[in-house]
Amino acid sequence: MTVTFTEEHEELRSTLRRFLADKASSEAVRRSMESAEGHDPRLWRQMADQLGLHGLVVPEEYGGFGGGPVELGTVLEELGRVLLPSPYFATVALAGQAIAVSDDDTAKARWLPSIADGTLTGTLALTEESGSWNVEDVAAEAVRGDDDGDWRVSGTKMFVIDGHTADLLLVVARADTGPALFAVDGGAAGVTRTRLETLDPTRRLARVDLDGAPALRVGPEGDATAYLRTVLDLAIVALAAEQVGGAQACLDAAVEYAKVRVQFGRPIGSFQAVKHKCADMLLKVEAARSAAYHAMSAAAGNNGELPVSAALAAAYCADAFTHAAKENIQIHGGLGYTWEHDAHLYLKRAKSSEQLFGSPVTHRGRLADLVGISATTATEG
Repeated sequence: MTVTFTEEHEELRSTLRRFLADKASSEAVRRSMESAEGHDPRLWRQMADQLGLHGLVVPEEYGGFGGGPVELGTVLEELGRVLLPSPYFATVALAGQAIAVSDDDTAKARWLPSIADGTLTGTLALTEESGSWNVEDVAAEAVRGDDDGDWRVSGTKMFVIDGHTADLLLVVARADTGPALFAVDGGAAGVTRTRLETLDPTRRLARVDLDGAPALRVGPEGDATAYLRTVLDLAIVALAAEQVGGAQACLDAAVEYAKVRVQFGRPIGSFQAVKHKCADMLLKVEAARSAAYHAMSAAAGNNGELPVSAALAAAYCADAFTHAAKENIQIHGGLGYTWEHDAHLYLKRAKSSEQLFGSPVTHRGRLADLVGISATTATEG
């Protein structure tokens, strides 16, 4: 299965690239990542009002454009190219997709219109102090409240993307029938949010402590493990697209520098060692793009290929981004190690993204299980 990009997709890509070239320069990104909010609220509004990006995965009846993983991946690839600090990934790729695929009409009507118009931010809270991203390992508990339909959630969630500011927290917790998804107001009683000090200054993470926080259940009744695995796979595919954008930016920067940096009277790009580095980067980036695009297509097709393609994309795109970010620094030499140059920001994003939703080793192990081969062989490969 391969993804087919239409003229509308290419127009979306080119329009967004022009927009980001104007609004998300290196200087603007650094201002945003160092600000109190961690992003530019004005730019957030422009992305919603001028481009309508927030409603990409929202069905038309709820104020969106009725797109899916391909459209979202196209946008995230461009956002990844510039390392845009923004609640977009958490709100649209995590919360928005989780609600959109929930088959829960009440939840859709309640939250999707506000996500689409940019007035509501959200995120997904899954992993806990164990660091596991497996739905089955969730220890947070949800118990029924006094009123019908109300729940109370207790537990600690770690590494919640934009969890310190999100208006809506979608919390994975264990109910009496198994794992399920619960919507918690970010400012509700019983919710304590703490921003974490992390490696990547362009993406903020938080610890969320819940002590009997009031919640509403989202998604299917009973054991929602299958639904939650789908939500996680969709998030993984979205992250893979973002990683491809970051890897491509590293490749572009390395090649451009190799053309203009002169040593011994000639551009360093003419040296065989540098040529080999750039060629290896190109191969890895293009292979990662193929893996991400295949996963986007599988996610859009809803034909049972999503788990395998998501695991493959997660493992390969994470490795490719980290490799490209490291080689970009090497080709830049001493300049690449300075705070003033953006190379270190890409490496920090690559390394932090490498651990989101599971490490490459974890995903290779999962892929091995899905296709029925030895996990030992998969991890060694």
